[in-house]
Amino acid sequence: MPASRRVDAVLLLVALVWGSSYLAAKTATAALPVITVLFARYAISALACGAVVASRRRTRRRTRRWTGEEVRLGSLLGVTQALVLVVETFGVARTSAANAGLIISLTIVLTPMLDRTGKRRLPWTFFLSAGLCVLAVGLLTSSTGFHTPRLGDALMLTAAVVRAGHVTLVGRLTEGRSVDPLHLTTMQTVLGSALFLVPAAFHASDLAHSSSATWIELVYLALFCSVLAFLAQTWAVQGTSASRASLLLGTEPIWAVAIGIGFGGERLTFWAALGATLMIIGIYWGQAVERTHRTAPAQIHEEPAAVTAGAQP
Repeated sequence: MPASRRVDAVLLLVALVWGSSYLAAKTATAALPVITVLFARYAISALACGAVVASRRRTRRRTRRWTGEEVRLGSLLGVTQALVLVVETFGVARTSAANAGLIISLTIVLTPMLDRTGKRRLPWTFFLSAGLCVLAVGLLTSSTGFHTPRLGDALMLTAAVVRAGHVTLVGRLTEGRSVDPLHLTTMQTVLGSALFLVPAAFHASDLAHSSSATWIELVYLALFCSVLAFLAQTWAVQGTSASRASLLLGTEPIWAVAIGIGFGGERLTFWAALGATLMIIGIYWGQAVERTHRTAPAQIHEEPAAVTAGAQP
């Protein structure tokens, strides 16, 4: 298989894994309290990241040491990432996996709106695509007719806003700094484990007596949806263009819907199916407009624009 095809396959696999994370999280939270699921996911991820860091030290003669800046940034970003996962996981537990995957993808169009300090104004077509996504959310939450959004849908919408803020913060704090992504990720997982340790301790017996199926879901969320997906994404984006990587990773909501329906027994009503279609169109349209705007030559009186794209934590 040509190298370019391998890279494309890896990026699609990452999108598929992230798309499947919503059904896995929903199933896990049906068996365990949300905080316990979050602690287990963080703790397993921290152990895996620690093992990768240790392995890298053994295989490389010269390995860059941790810096105080990485610890500080990792701690701050760990708090914001934990907030994202708290809201997101509570939301997933109270809505369908398909809805969760579609609504959280709003991060892709929300992030450029937040990350505009000192940069050119986004074109009006981008806001049209964002408006289409908002209409899609309304249809997704309507089920069999228009009504007040379910709590889970509202939480997922909140999670999309919080995640966009987190992604923007990552871009601003790491811009121009020499930081190791693996060190940052490891610090975030360690901090997340510490944050959820005490509340999760009250349900330690539930975790200890969980079924093998629940443990498989927890390990899958931690290793595949977090650590391995991050490492695979980091490797793959180095072998392709940013636009192509964004396009392939943008298939995440499509996989979320397909897996929720195919494996979770969920179904889409006519209005929800229309909303899903409009959401995917809006996301891809917004990505295309923002990418063209970001890469276009800046006018003499304007500063070059640089937007941080949204991604799965």
